[in-house]
Amino acid sequence: MTVRLAEALGRDLETTANELANALSVAVLKRLRRRGVVIAVSGGIDSACVAALAVRALGANRILALLLPERDSNPESLLLGKAVCEDLGIAYVVKEISPILDAAGCYEARTEAVREVFPEFEPGMPWKIVLASDPLRSESLHFFQLVVRTRPDEDRHFRLPPRSYLQIVAATNFKQRSRKMLEYYHADRLNYAVAGTTNRLEHDQGFFVKLGDGAADVKPIASLYKSQVYSLARHLGVTDEILRREPTTDTYSLAQSQEDFYYSLHYSKLDLILWAKNNGLSADDVADQLGYRPEQVRRVCDDIDQKRRATAYLHAPPLLLEPVEGPQDLPPATR
Repeated sequence: MTVRLAEALGRDLETTANELANALSVAVLKRLRRRGVVIAVSGGIDSACVAALAVRALGANRILALLLPERDSNPESLLLGKAVCEDLGIAYVVKEISPILDAAGCYEARTEAVREVFPEFEPGMPWKIVLASDPLRSESLHFFQLVVRTRPDEDRHFRLPPRSYLQIVAATNFKQRSRKMLEYYHADRLNYAVAGTTNRLEHDQGFFVKLGDGAADVKPIASLYKSQVYSLARHLGVTDEILRREPTTDTYSLAQSQEDFYYSLHYSKLDLILWAKNNGLSADDVADQLGYRPEQVRRVCDDIDQKRRATAYLHAPPLLLEPVEGPQDLPPATR
């Protein structure tokens, strides 16, 4: 019997909410032995869903949200993050992290790398980096471009050499790691756990920064495809403003979608192709249902595999050169 992809990601949302909330409560209170959770609330769907789920699991009085904007953040993100916290009745702290990033050399290093490609660049010019290749149309190697808005009606594009690209990414990663540092400060202060906001698509494809947004004590929605996160968030009562907002990296001064930077196509289609791949459906079947050609689906699947290989180290614990005896895992949860 052919699986209908349009129905593949459907779940009983109340059952899912209860099961995840119960598991989160056990993870935090019994396995980790912490009093509550700290969540970095970004104004996006993932952190809003985790916050709502945590309230169901632990109660609003055991949640602390951190809102951590910096100079490249969209001002709307802070407003939406505050609205989420106020709607859920959870405490929150706003901390502008630009001074931390400035002191660490984040902005200076990025400007230096951009000027290697575009010497006339000025820090006030909005810019971003984008993935210029398209797995649906080509089997060519991926490459990145720098996009700089030099005038309101003009964007200039430059192919990024590896050195400049790596320096931009390395410096940008200060943002996620600085936020995580503050999350663990408050978690240590309160004897709380840090709740991550990575969804299944991000977890599978390595779309996170090691020891940055990828670091957490518990990841409540890592089993949920992005489409399922939207559905669960709607069920949990997350505000329409968040539900209508398309995913964004909110990392560069020029607006950047997740497809711009990392994914091969929109999450609504990538979710389904990833699910089909994980469940053994053929490229012909997937193509027929989604309106692609089979070779296009195979290219997306190849891109999924390539990202899994390239980002495997992000999931790996530190390598030990000799065996170390002692406890390795937390004891199993007791319900």
